[in-house]
Amino acid sequence: MMKTKIVLIITILITQFTFSQKKSRADRFFEKGDYINAAEHYEEELNQEGYTKSILENIATSYYNTFQFKQAYRYLKVLTSGKFYGKDKAYDNGYNFMMYQVLSALGEYEKSIEYLSLYKTNNAVRDFSTSDAISTIEDFKLKDDDYTITSASFNSESSEFGAIKQGDTVYFASDRQAYSPLDKKYKWTHRPFLDIYTVKVDQDNNPVSEIEKISKEINSKLHEGNFCFTADGNTMYISKSNSEKGKKKFDSIKNNSVHLYKAIKIDGKWTTPEKLDFNDVNYSVVHPSLSADDSKLYFSSNMPGGYGDFDIYVVDVNLDGTYGAPTNLGPSINTENREQFPFISREGNLFFSSNGHLGLGMMDIFVSELGGLITPINLGAPINSSYDDFSMTYYNDTDGFFASNRNKVGDDIYTFSQIGDIFPKEYRARFEVRDYASDNYIANADAILYNNDNEKIYESQLDSIAAFDLKLFPGRYNFKASAEGYKTRTKPLVAKEKEEEVYVIYLDRVGKKDEITTTEDNNSNNSRNTSSSNNTERTKTDESSTERKKEEITKTKLRETLLADKDGPPVIEKNGKLYFKMPPIYFDYDKWNIRADSKKVLDKLALKLERYKTVYIKISSHTDSRGTDSYNQVLSTKRAESTRNYLALVGYVNARRMKFIGFGESQPLIDCDNKACTEDDHQTNRRSEFEIVKF
Repeated sequence: MMKTKIVLIITILITQFTFSQKKSRADRFFEKGDYINAAEHYEEELNQEGYTKSILENIATSYYNTFQFKQAYRYLKVLTSGKFYGKDKAYDNGYNFMMYQVLSALGEYEKSIEYLSLYKTNNAVRDFSTSDAISTIEDFKLKDDDYTITSASFNSESSEFGAIKQGDTVYFASDRQAYSPLDKKYKWTHRPFLDIYTVKVDQDNNPVSEIEKISKEINSKLHEGNFCFTADGNTMYISKSNSEKGKKKFDSIKNNSVHLYKAIKIDGKWTTPEKLDFNDVNYSVVHPSLSADDSKLYFSSNMPGGYGDFDIYVVDVNLDGTYGAPTNLGPSINTENREQFPFISREGNLFFSSNGHLGLGMMDIFVSELGGLITPINLGAPINSSYDDFSMTYYNDTDGFFASNRNKVGDDIYTFSQIGDIFPKEYRARFEVRDYASDNYIANADAILYNNDNEKIYESQLDSIAAFDLKLFPGRYNFKASAEGYKTRTKPLVAKEKEEEVYVIYLDRVGKKDEITTTEDNNSNNSRNTSSSNNTERTKTDESSTERKKEEITKTKLRETLLADKDGPPVIEKNGKLYFKMPPIYFDYDKWNIRADSKKVLDKLALKLERYKTVYIKISSHTDSRGTDSYNQVLSTKRAESTRNYLALVGYVNARRMKFIGFGESQPLIDCDNKACTEDDHQTNRRSEFEIVKF
């Protein structure tokens, strides 16, 4: 998340730093919040002084605050391992949390949880389970998408966030343009201060007017960030830098907090914003959101008495224009870390961003049914990513906006459409046990279904129709089946948010070696009696041999034809096997949805398979080594299945001609266990292979 708005949120992640009596130039930049210049000068100091604790702390924080996570990780690794000068190897516990965030952003969530566990332990949290945390994160990653998203067409190279739609007009905050040419830039980002902008859009949210600043009464030379409107659109609550007569107001330690202001529209023009009564110079009050009836105002604050950092609060909005006392929403919502950007939907559900609840990395967006303030639900991908995801708003029942910095240092606005149920509910699913070779039901098969905690939730011997129906919540399960004459198999699966979904487990027959007995009889009479039969058998053998030779010739010719045909994906030989040489099949972040660029690749393969109808293939999917073995096994299987399904449903390739299998991380091309792999190395290991198994 762009740090221009973190000023609306937080002054610095870790507030206590130790400086020598004589501050360096880097220290002075750091104290002023100029982290770009601070990092540059700390690099020079490290070259001169080596690894000292105070420099490591500050340079890591500087890179973290400017989203240079690889550099931040480099120095956090030295700091947290104690490989710096001095006998005192202790460091602030907040750097363990920072390491958790940085590793999450880099996609190393399994490693990141180790630092979160250390952070929790040092904070006297005794019931934190590393394995449960990893399993929870993997459940977020493996859930079906509840949303589709698109980057908003009015984004720029600058930072945009906080979009709200009123009628045909979208309002948002951005640092794209200075208030005036002579204005100073914000030290944290070296960008202009934030202002609020408006643009008229069509039904697809494409601009049909110029993008303009809202008004000089609302915008100032300082920050104007997240905001909200009353239902009639005539009152606006705004996060603004605390100021009087255009000048910043500071607390006792020179922090400029961010406060909530209110402006009213009279005769089509906004009045000058006025501070709300419950602001205080010593803390920030930010990110306003109103209930549907305008009776309650929600916001985020780091006021004293909270659970830690920023919490979400609510105040009553009285009819006479006064406000009730701020009420903390409690420990179900708030954590010892940051909870911000509340939004109240028409149904009264609370959407907010947090880095304190388990997520995919940095800040994630969560939802809680406000009536009961139940444990928040992570919205999962594609809304959330390993970076900052925040400021979610709906403008109707299914559509809205959110912001993320997943593709660049600055923030972008994304439009979304909700396509699934975000609150858990049970779906009816069907489970079947079938013969791998014939696809027929296996009569009298034994079936057991386990939940993710390895508890049996179904067990039965099935009849001639080897199937059963069950209502269950989406999530991970293990489906075990066995039958006489078949190999027992347990299949991990992820139950989808879909009614009447079918999950099939295929069993292979137990193999038996053919017993061949040769008997030699010297009895001449017996030989004479069987000579006629032998002649007949020889004739049949000769005919069979001729057919085999013809088949071999045809097969050899087809093999040569396949290797020579360069129209479409070429066929190559590798280790005595034939493969289609395919460009990489790309998938969305930790998902199995085939991307548009890969669909074009598969379309070409489908056309080639249509020309060679006797060719059968095996689709093998491999992941990189990040994540647990079980997670990568499930993910790779779903990707292979998704590829097969696309070829069958869109490419019209007979599904019986295609097998699919997921190998997880078990067959890497590059060993990342014994070396620090680059992103290119991980991409090499993430691959799909298309082997020709029969032709």
